[in-house]
Amino acid sequence: MRRAVRLPLQALEPYLLEVKDRVPGPLDWPAVFGNDRPVEIEVGFGKGMFLLAAAQERPATNFLGIEIERTFQLYVANRVAKRSLANVRLACADARLFFRDYVADGSVEAIHVFFPDPWWKTRHRKRRLFTPEFAAACTRALRAGGKLHVVSDVADYFADIEQLIAAQPALRPAPLATQEEPRHDMDYLTNFERKYRKEGRPICRGAWVRE
Repeated sequence: MRRAVRLPLQALEPYLLEVKDRVPGPLDWPAVFGNDRPVEIEVGFGKGMFLLAAAQERPATNFLGIEIERTFQLYVANRVAKRSLANVRLACADARLFFRDYVADGSVEAIHVFFPDPWWKTRHRKRRLFTPEFAAACTRALRAGGKLHVVSDVADYFADIEQLIAAQPALRPAPLATQEEPRHDMDYLTNFERKYRKEGRPICRGAWVRE
């Protein structure tokens, strides 16, 4: 198997949204993407399966991916750059802080959270992405009619997420899209979904719309 060619950092920079030294304040999406198209955010994009597919299928939508690991940010930026996907930006950050510090209220069309880490050990539960504060931050970020999508293979964690979202009066459950059988090995939301569905694990899915 041939090793994937890694592009120089200079070629990746147009797709990187660096916030490490940025003063907190709402980002101006037209300035970030160079246009005023709708913005969707994926939290924890991993190897980028969803971002790459969505960005190619919907070029009229801008996609921002947030990932806490710099390695994944650069890995996916390499894949994005090779496809010249001008509607993708990638941030390396803690999503909870990113939403708090940089996402303007009512500025996002959709938020996607797929297979968030359940942090099994009790002493690590504080590291979980979903907290009352994060659920509130997602609600604030969505425009009226915008949607929050969550997918998990951990039923207990998903139930906790549902309770946190239910505490947000501005969010109400939305119908889920019909799940079709994958047409090929890349026709999944994420690498995790592909692995778990092939193993026969049940997958929990939820969608909520902001009123």
